[in-house]
Amino acid sequence: MAKLRNVVCGFLQIRRHYARLSEIGRFQEPKTSGNKYEPGQLFLHRIFGYRGVILFTWTARVYDRDKETRENEKSFDESGSHNPGKEIKAETQTYYQGLIDNRDSPFVRAQPEIVTFLGYETDNALYSIPGLDYISQEDVLPFMVSDAFSRPIHHELFDRFLYPEPGRVPSFAPREALHSWQEKNHKWLELTDVHRETTNNIRITVMPFYMGTKNTLPAQDYWWRYCIRIENLGQETVQLRERHWRIFSLSGTLETVRGRGVAGQEPVLSPQQPAFQYSSHLSLQAPSGNMWGKYRFERSDGSTFETPIPPFALDSREEETPDSPGTT
Repeated sequence: MAKLRNVVCGFLQIRRHYARLSEIGRFQEPKTSGNKYEPGQLFLHRIFGYRGVILFTWTARVYDRDKETRENEKSFDESGSHNPGKEIKAETQTYYQGLIDNRDSPFVRAQPEIVTFLGYETDNALYSIPGLDYISQEDVLPFMVSDAFSRPIHHELFDRFLYPEPGRVPSFAPREALHSWQEKNHKWLELTDVHRETTNNIRITVMPFYMGTKNTLPAQDYWWRYCIRIENLGQETVQLRERHWRIFSLSGTLETVRGRGVAGQEPVLSPQQPAFQYSSHLSLQAPSGNMWGKYRFERSDGSTFETPIPPFALDSREEETPDSPGTT
């Protein structure tokens, strides 16, 4: 009898954790490189698994250091005098601006992506747009829903930017509000450069963005945001323990920054959960600079190794006329 009671208790315990699966849509054939997805395309993110929708397209210069032989690269000058990434031949690739479904955000191994920027030089206000991400072509797993009026993506901007159009592929079309919003905030949203490097099966991808200026008399601060994805391409579980940054400013200063982990975390990268993504900010009292560094990882046996963070330029694009800040 006691044995039967244990079996029943175990069965009830299993049922308590039972979850019912529900269909959210049907997968479509992924598009090959060179064939772009249209605004309104629903997708699952290949790495992070969240539901999203494509808003518009960016054409980025991708500096992939893995495709260049080390022998042909110039040695890096610790003074920061050379222009990082520019000695690497860039390839043009398609990236997308996408909305993240609010229901999936808590389960994604990434910070809730918030695009931030500063507006006019005379306006020190910080503008933020939560739930935006930048997605490469290979990360898009397209799907479609049978009912275009089912509101498949939960985000406050979804209905504002897109409307259902049954019979169309994709099933959602962009509103004029999306076009005007993109045009108004183009300077702050635009993805121009992507830097990538793989060492010891750890791939580091960096996407820098100029945010604008902030007046802090007697000087003027130039602000940048950078988004970094860290991927474990191997079968060994590792944990990120330290970061080490070198930041060179056009004004002639060279700063070193060390710290534990990233964004207040020390993420574990395993074959089951191989990636982590975060964003951070920095300011310089100069319109441009360079940034590079390295991460230190720990293996399960306690040994450690380092991976370089690909160097990238901090460019304010001062020659361009700033647009008006947008609202969300």
